[in-house]
Amino acid sequence: MNPPFRADHVGSLLRPARVTPDAIREVVARQEAIGLQSITDGEFSREWWHLDFLSQLEGVTLRENPGPKFGGTQEQPPIPTVTGKLRYSKPIMVDDFRFLKSLTRRTAKFTIPSPSMLHLRAGRNGIAYDDMDEFWADAAGAYRAAIAEFAKAGCTYLQLDDVAFAYLCDPKIREASRQNGDDPAALPARYAATIREAVKDKPAGMTIAMHTCRGNFKSAWVAEGGYEPVAEAMFSSGVDAFFMEFDTERAGGFEPLRFVPKDKTVVLGLVSSKTPQLESKDWLKKRIDQAAKYMPLETLCLSPQCGFSSTHHGNNLTPDEQWAKLARVVEVSREVWK
Repeated sequence: MNPPFRADHVGSLLRPARVTPDAIREVVARQEAIGLQSITDGEFSREWWHLDFLSQLEGVTLRENPGPKFGGTQEQPPIPTVTGKLRYSKPIMVDDFRFLKSLTRRTAKFTIPSPSMLHLRAGRNGIAYDDMDEFWADAAGAYRAAIAEFAKAGCTYLQLDDVAFAYLCDPKIREASRQNGDDPAALPARYAATIREAVKDKPAGMTIAMHTCRGNFKSAWVAEGGYEPVAEAMFSSGVDAFFMEFDTERAGGFEPLRFVPKDKTVVLGLVSSKTPQLESKDWLKKRIDQAAKYMPLETLCLSPQCGFSSTHHGNNLTPDEQWAKLARVVEVSREVWK
């Protein structure tokens, strides 16, 4: 089976106290041991799920976040702004991927932030371009170059992490978007068009997935609201598969899955990476059955709703609890899809 796999995961894993090459070797072996087919480096090679990549693009600067914040924590991630001409002028994280690929015979999966993440949090006010069409064209071009570099290094499974679509389901994020100088009703289509341009030259043997969620920082979240307002635009993004958060009522129901094109796959993010409680097999199977009312079971997969450590801080659960959840994903997937 090509990716995504029936049992998959978003990417990040709880970090050890000291991140070393041996720590990455150990986490790769542990993923293989529990039966996962997509293998990541746990995102040990970065501090933040998005900022390490974005800040290495030419023209990007990080600044303090003035907008909607994560609840329950004083510390807030910085946000990227575009302060100059946007370019992919050097390989970014490609060596990290090569190291990961050297450690496994299974499918090495790598994750990078979506091009939408250059815009969402700061919005129009954070983009130093006079012509926004030029900005979006440059963003797509930078990502085409990045995807080509990963492909050249042998990457066959790349994931674009994108909170933009899910955030724009929340009224308070839409209001913040207006304050940032944007029309939130127009943004989903704009983001989707940029992603389509970014992925249009991917090699035939490469799967590109998109992961979307409502925030994941030290078990905290930012946004809430079902996918209905953005679903049709999001599913037009041109990627092969969608990792979608459905672990709590904050994500709404499965009804938006009716818009998924017939040739796309959805990975149901039903297992929480934020809480230590282990989801029951019966509950997960029931939720999968509910989702299968809106798209065929054979086009569905299962995963946690997000990574376990989107930033170096990690979420509020133990490594044993994390591995139990990933093992549960594998176990349930084997029973559901035989």
